[in-house]
Amino acid sequence: MSAPAHFTLNPIGIVHSCYKEKFGIPRQPGLVTESTASIELLPPFNRLDTLDGLEDFSHIWVQFIFHATMKENWKAKVRPPRLGGKEKIGVFATRATHRPNPIGLSVIKLGAIYQKSNRIFIELLGADLLDGTPVLDIKPYIPYADSIPEAKGGFAPLPDRTTLVVFSPLAKTQCDHYQSLHKRDIQTLIKQVIEQDPRPSYLQQKEGKEHGITLWDLNIRWRAHPEYFEVLHIEPSPIGETNE
Repeated sequence: MSAPAHFTLNPIGIVHSCYKEKFGIPRQPGLVTESTASIELLPPFNRLDTLDGLEDFSHIWVQFIFHATMKENWKAKVRPPRLGGKEKIGVFATRATHRPNPIGLSVIKLGAIYQKSNRIFIELLGADLLDGTPVLDIKPYIPYADSIPEAKGGFAPLPDRTTLVVFSPLAKTQCDHYQSLHKRDIQTLIKQVIEQDPRPSYLQQKEGKEHGITLWDLNIRWRAHPEYFEVLHIEPSPIGETNE
């Protein structure tokens, strides 16, 4: 019996996230614990009874679409950032976003499940999802089946080494002001994102170049030095705030 040639998948939700652009998103979930996001359920799935019992789990699997790279062609072999962007390996041996079918999978810590008017939200803690990401499905993470202590990590057996992040006096003052207004620990979020070194491989040898990362409604300006990264200042972002 042959498999169907095509499938039609309907998103069950959409992501509202602190990440407004691809640059800066951690390469794995859970690395930036201060990042926050939520899934808003879409009709006809925006009912609390669809989530009954989910609050008893600490983590969930989220299946989603890499919507920002859908128009870009996939390749049989890719250059993972973990290998310095020089060595090519098969696309199915990586978690690259450029895939034959642009489907992603993340295990994410579950926060609160709540309702605003007739809108249903699932809070995500430590998410690695771009704002506006379509969500295909949610499943509970089951520790005894999903955790495999003896599993091998291939070319990524250990977490990436992080880099020291320092804040200029201006950036520190701006972070303190933002936090007092919005009750978000923006300084920790910035630190956790930048210390992962989100730069593409071809830029990692170019010290002194200024970069920008958009988080929430802010554009974070920072510079790479040989031994550390320096946050220079923060400014309003034209991309804007989440619509949650």
